Amino acid sequence: MTDNDSILTPDIRDGAIEIAQAAAAAILEVYGSDFDVVRKDDTSPLTAADLASHRCIVSGLGALTPEVPVLSEESTGITSSQRRGWRRLWIVDPLDGTREFVKRNGEFTVNIALVEDGVSTFGVVLAPVTGVLWHGGARWGASRRERDGTERAIRTRAPASSPLRVAASRSHRDERTERFISRMGEVEPVGLGSSLKFCAVADGGIDVYPRFGPTSEWDTAAAQAVLEGAGGAVLDLHGRPFRYNQRESILNNEFVALGDTTLPWRDWAGA
Repeated sequence: MTDNDSILTPDIRDGAIEIAQAAAAAILEVYGSDFDVVRKDDTSPLTAADLASHRCIVSGLGALTPEVPVLSEESTGITSSQRRGWRRLWIVDPLDGTREFVKRNGEFTVNIALVEDGVSTFGVVLAPVTGVLWHGGARWGASRRERDGTERAIRTRAPASSPLRVAASRSHRDERTERFISRMGEVEPVGLGSSLKFCAVADGGIDVYPRFGPTSEWDTAAAQAVLEGAGGAVLDLHGRPFRYNQRESILNNEFVALGDTTLPWRDWAGA
């Protein structure tokens, strides 16, 4: 894809950001109330905030880019054969980190990604509680916007130096992750939930985020675009950047998110 092939314009970029902000406001209305938690078929939690954000985003993107379909975590009735015919689509997680939302620790996000020909070309990640928003893509660079509207360009920490700061999930930790971290040498673990881990890599607060447990495309698409815009990468264990809407399944393979792509991550992964 060339730059001219992308539909991304300043108006679409700003529109996606405004939609994420509206979705965050809808989430916070529920966050401040006594909300119920139900379990989906895969036992993951679902709240009224997930659904309110989903409706806000799907409606907003439908008005912003009527010709571009939306694949949301809370979408129903979209078959793999149907979505595989979409050259462009929005991939959305209306509330990434519902477990963190239920714990009320603030570490959850709204994720909106524009995917074109399999590539996440632009992403918005917004943390409703702090109001901090990250946006960007490989062709456009990446920025961090504070609640007061001040904004600055961000870059990963490269070259990285010891001790390496490694993301440790609040809700997902397994034996393979522990082995990976043990091979890294001197490290400083940093606990974070949701796609905030990618954003911390993007703005230099974390160096490495390994993930060997299950994730879905809406968990990573927006944050990958931001991280690539900041100079980093999200790679599978063969060293390939993630691509989206290319397979029957929306489940991701294992991956490593890096700020400094020259780090010996293959040695740590045993790949």
